[in-house]
Amino acid sequence: MILYNVTVSIDARIHEEWLDWMKTKHIPDVMATGCFIESRLSRIHGEEGELSFAISYLCKTQEEYDTYIREYAVELQQEHAQKFTDKFAAFRTMLTVLEEFSA
Repeated sequence: MILYNVTVSIDARIHEEWLDWMKTKHIPDVMATGCFIESRLSRIHGEEGELSFAISYLCKTQEEYDTYIREYAVELQQEHAQKFTDKFAAFRTMLTVLEEFSA
């Protein structure tokens, strides 16, 4: 399995608008690509006054991740960048899940 994580620090003045847009538009659009089987939106608790979030997407195979990157990522990332110009910083990480554990 592949875990694709996007970490975003967002301007506090627009974070509620951003969260709403992520929940109602962006994350559903990413999931509609069919490349991922689940996603999570999490708040990162870090520096005081900083608003950061992690959006994690899980896909079954490297090929599905590669399809997302090749066919969908640029357009979806550009839409986000245009809507929130100069109001965020983001970095993306791709991880290979080696093993899963549960209680």
